[in-house]
Amino acid sequence: MFGVAQNMRTSAAAGSLYFRAVRRHRERAIGHIQRSFPNLSHDEVRDLAEQSVQSLFRMFMVEAVAIPRLLTPTGWPNYVSTSRIDKSLRMLVGRDPVIFLTGHCGNWELLGFVLALLGFKMSAIARPLDNPWLDRWLRGVREARGLQVLTKWGATAEVQKLIEQGGRVGFIADQNAGEDGLFVPFFGRLASSYKSIGLLAMRYEIPIVAGSARRCDGTFSYEIDSIDTIYPKDWKDQPDPLYYITARFNRAIEMAVRRAPEQYLWVHRRWKSRPQHERLGKPMPERLREKIRSLPWMTDEEMDRLERPIEPLTLRH
Repeated sequence: MFGVAQNMRTSAAAGSLYFRAVRRHRERAIGHIQRSFPNLSHDEVRDLAEQSVQSLFRMFMVEAVAIPRLLTPTGWPNYVSTSRIDKSLRMLVGRDPVIFLTGHCGNWELLGFVLALLGFKMSAIARPLDNPWLDRWLRGVREARGLQVLTKWGATAEVQKLIEQGGRVGFIADQNAGEDGLFVPFFGRLASSYKSIGLLAMRYEIPIVAGSARRCDGTFSYEIDSIDTIYPKDWKDQPDPLYYITARFNRAIEMAVRRAPEQYLWVHRRWKSRPQHERLGKPMPERLREKIRSLPWMTDEEMDRLERPIEPLTLRH
C-alpha cells in the first residue's frame, strides 16, 4: 500500500519499539558495542545499538520483499552502486574459482542476489531457518535471480565439487564456530571462526574476496564495497597460513563494520564461545600469542586489548 521509502521509515520505527521492549537483545547489543568501541559515550552506544536493530528490521520487513521486485536486470543501477568492486567483477568474468565472503553488516542478502542478477553463477552457504515456512520463503527470495543456495548441513562435498568446476562460492563468515574454532582477533577480543574457508582456499589455492553491501542514508540504495582480497601468495610464506587467512578475513569484516557500525548485527552472539585459557581463567598461551603477534597488521595496543581479561559490563538504562 505504501512506497518503499515510507516502508523503510516504518520498519525503522518498528525496530525502535522492539529495541525498547526486548531487554535481552538490547543489553546484548549495548554490551557488544561498549566492548568494541570503548571510547564511545553511553548515549552514543545506546543510539548505535538502536540503529542496528532498526537496520535489521529494514532488512527483513522491507528489503527482503522489495529486492526481488525492484532489483531487475534493467532497473538495479537505480539502487545499487558497484563502482568500488571493479577488480572483483573482473575476477568474476574469468573462469577461475573464487571464494566470496561477507559478515552480518549492511544487507548481506543483497550481495549474492546482485551478483547472480548480473549473470555470474554464484552459490551461497546458508543455515536453514528453524521455521520451515520462513525458510522456504527466504530461500525463494535468495534464488529469485539464479543464486544457488546450499544448506549448511552436509554441504562440504557440494562446495568442493563447485570449486573444482570453477564455481564461485559465498559465505557469511562471522558466525560463531564454537569452542573448536580458530580464535582470531575481532574488535579487540578473540572470536571463534570456522576453519573451512581457509582450508578450502589453501587446498585449491584460490583467492578470497571480502565485501559488503552498505545501505546509504537509511534508504533503499546501496553501495557494494570490496574490502580486501586475499591471494595465495599472501599466505604461502606465513608461519601459520590457516590462522593468517582466518584472521585476515575477520579483519576485513571488522573494517566493513567500522564503515557503517549502525548496520552491523550487534545482537548476534559473535563472541559466545571463549578460548580455553579464558574459560580456565589463565593467561594467553605463548603459542597463541606468537600467532597473533606474527600478523603483519597487529599493533602493541591491539595486542594489549586481546590479552586483557574481559571485565563484566555494568549496563545503564
